[in-house]
Amino acid sequence: MRYTGSMYGLTKGEEARLRKLTTPAMIQDFLDAIPMNHEKQGETHRSVHAALTADKAHCIEGALIAAAALMLQGEKPLLMDLTAHRPDDDHVVALYKKNGYWGAISKTNHPTIRFRDPVYRTLRELALSYFHEWFMNGDGKKTLKSFSKPLNLRKFGTDWITSEKDLWYLDKVLNQLPHYALVPKGNAKYIRTADKMELAAGRIIEWPESDTRT
Repeated sequence: MRYTGSMYGLTKGEEARLRKLTTPAMIQDFLDAIPMNHEKQGETHRSVHAALTADKAHCIEGALIAAAALMLQGEKPLLMDLTAHRPDDDHVVALYKKNGYWGAISKTNHPTIRFRDPVYRTLRELALSYFHEWFMNGDGKKTLKSFSKPLNLRKFGTDWITSEKDLWYLDKVLNQLPHYALVPKGNAKYIRTADKMELAAGRIIEWPESDTRT
């Protein structure tokens, strides 16, 4: 049994690393510095402890780290699920609120669906901020479909922080949350595909798979 020095089950070292992140911007900087988890050895859904130990994370693993860091600062550990039309992938962000306005912390390998400042009055506004630049790099079709009701991770105790096993059950929980469509009925036909310049920008990545740290 590993030693834990935190009420949340973190080791002293893990807690010290996360407690230093006193603002959402600092948490985002921390996530950006962690290599992208390209799941080279197979799919993972690591807990906070497991992701920090591996020193790599993909979107939901990063969102869990961000939620834990926010919780250590006295904030609620909230996740929001953003769903996309297939074959595009969904995305998960950690939510925070400042002076009544929502923002988001996001672990991604792409230049667009990243950190959001706390300037959004509603979660719909926040989700819509991702719409324009969320597209398939092949054909430029915009694919963001819906956003979920926030998920408060406190209901799962500390398992999402400390588990040595993959947290596949969280995928099911997120999928079962109420989701709200973003595109008004009848307006899908008016949505423009990304142009050549946008497609070029969308192909920028932060952590290439050739990087041995990923």
